[in-house]
Amino acid sequence: MLTHWSGTARKLAVGFGALVLILAVTAWFTLASLDRIHRAMERTSEHEKTKSVALELASAVRDQYAHQAHTIIIGDASHLPLYAQAHRHVLDLTQELRATARGVEELAWMAEIEHASARLDNMFRQRIVPAVLRGDHPFVKNEHAHAQLVVSEIQDAAGRLVDRLDARMTEERAEAAEIERRTHRTTIALLAGATLLALGVTLHVGRSIARPVAQLSAGAQRIGAGDLDTQIAVASRDEFGALAARFNAMASDIKAHQAQVVQSEKLAGIGRLAAGVAHEINNPLGVILGYVKLLRKRADAAVDEDLAVIEEETLRCKEIVEGLLDLSRPVPAGRESIDLRATADEVVSRLRDAHLLDRVDVTVEGCALAEGHPSKIRQVLTNLVRNAAQAAGRDGRVHVAVAEVDGEVQVDVRDSGPGLDDRARDRLFEPFFTTKERGTGLGLAISRAIARAHGGDVQAANSGAGGALFTLRLPRSARGPS
Repeated sequence: MLTHWSGTARKLAVGFGALVLILAVTAWFTLASLDRIHRAMERTSEHEKTKSVALELASAVRDQYAHQAHTIIIGDASHLPLYAQAHRHVLDLTQELRATARGVEELAWMAEIEHASARLDNMFRQRIVPAVLRGDHPFVKNEHAHAQLVVSEIQDAAGRLVDRLDARMTEERAEAAEIERRTHRTTIALLAGATLLALGVTLHVGRSIARPVAQLSAGAQRIGAGDLDTQIAVASRDEFGALAARFNAMASDIKAHQAQVVQSEKLAGIGRLAAGVAHEINNPLGVILGYVKLLRKRADAAVDEDLAVIEEETLRCKEIVEGLLDLSRPVPAGRESIDLRATADEVVSRLRDAHLLDRVDVTVEGCALAEGHPSKIRQVLTNLVRNAAQAAGRDGRVHVAVAEVDGEVQVDVRDSGPGLDDRARDRLFEPFFTTKERGTGLGLAISRAIARAHGGDVQAANSGAGGALFTLRLPRSARGPS
């Protein structure tokens, strides 16, 4: 059975799910790329700040050296407090740079700056200031030259750090630009894929939904117009295929029901006709038969032969009238439990006594209880067995099988005759249709009318082993035989 997630529903769910997945992947990739760009820009900003600190350090070292120079020029200790502030600032900047240093090389540069700064401070405080205060100018000049070299070392190390930071910022900007380009290309590709997928889903919807719906609509319109032979050709195995199959089954059922209604109307019309004229016909036929029998007692051999033909044809007319009356009479409402095996055996025995089964092998098997009117069911079985014996012919075989099938009783009557051709099988149950030379064409029509009045049916088909198969279906009886 189809479920809510089978066929077309599953295909659409997969298609739209894939489309949503592509859009979700596009959004995720774009957001992830933007996050990477944002982190790269943050690192660039951090490098920019570190570079600013390194440049400030170089400037602070120059200020520290300037206070040393002022001390030397003035020749007293008045600039020592300013020098101490400058030196403190250099130490703070150095500590800040060390916290952001990465790698062995940068840490070595920071150690070099710290060592040079300590040398410069020690040189000034321990050697230059005492020499200035005692007026030893040659010594001060010599130490001042050494101090310039130390300042140059600090500035060179800070410059190398600035160059490294510039290189890092260049790399970060290049990486951010590459991420941006890659994100742009990938996003365009994913959106193009989503567009193609959306187009594919649209075409699929048009092919697997719109077209079958149009076919179903056209088929329903033809069925509504009365063309019950319409078959909707939707061969897919999804909901539309199942719906088309149900439409086709509905059309077949309506056609069968319509045929049954037409058949019922035919039988009703025949019944009304028979009820209106049966008595008028029976009376003259009875008179004719009476005079024929009287005349045959007095007639010579030649005339008796002609009177026998008249009697035979008159009896045939009475048989037709009785058949018409059977079609017009309602089936008795009484319901009794009928032993179908015993009834079938009785029918075969009576037909054999009447020499209607001469040189025909008839077998009966199985047992079942049905509910209905015994004489009417016996009439149906008599018609079916007699027809089967006539179809099988001399040295033929007839097999009657009684069984319970799917909660109802079924009697199969098989013969070894030539079987049924398709054209005749479609008209077997029409009144007055017969394939026999002297048949009335009412036996099967009456049999089906009786079976349907009991809530069952009579159906005809060709047996797989050859010959015809007539099946009588009746409601099962829950009571014992009466």
